[in-house]
Amino acid sequence: MKKETVKQAFIKTIPVMAGYLVLGIGFGVLLAKIGYGPLYAILMSVTIYAGSMQYVAVSLIDSAASLISVGITTLLVNGRHLFYGLSMLEKYQNIKRKPYLIFGMTDETYSLLCQEESKDEDYYFYITIFNHCYWVIGGLIGNLIGTLIPFNSAGIEFSMTALFVAIVVEQWLTTKNHLPAILGFICAVVCLVIFGPEHFLIPAMLAIMVLLIVVRKGGNENE
Repeated sequence: MKKETVKQAFIKTIPVMAGYLVLGIGFGVLLAKIGYGPLYAILMSVTIYAGSMQYVAVSLIDSAASLISVGITTLLVNGRHLFYGLSMLEKYQNIKRKPYLIFGMTDETYSLLCQEESKDEDYYFYITIFNHCYWVIGGLIGNLIGTLIPFNSAGIEFSMTALFVAIVVEQWLTTKNHLPAILGFICAVVCLVIFGPEHFLIPAMLAIMVLLIVVRKGGNENE
């Protein structure tokens, strides 16, 4: 039974593998360009495991940013994971591996798991660990390439933006309830107009979180 679960999880994560290897390679190349070798690529991918934040971390390391700047930037970049947690409360209830599953909740892992209605804990774990391994391997390969082969890496960082666009489109096409996406878009636009491009992210995330909680509570009361 466990072998079958591993097989199902692996097959399910093949599209993520294709993306993570490429994106991980991009991160590894950028890290190599600022003088950090394979060990750093592995450690960052294992312990941080946040694709967009790891790309940003390269710039922060290169500019010798302060810990305060790093903390604020991390909140801004990865604050969206707060919203993932709200929708996974029921799935992760009474799960022994919950700490790692929470740590490993990337955009792509969330996208896969939120589509599953009735899978066991092992399935969730293997989905998460497979995706994590893909990212680590990609980062290592990219770092080795960036260290051994000199080339112009300009534009590689745009790969994360392209990935987020693909995720949004995929979620829109595969889910029937588009209310969260619509609320997110409206909140982002309104906050962008009010607070400007440099300060809109946190207000937008807070507004989205409040609205999602209200919508979730209202739905539970109607059931």
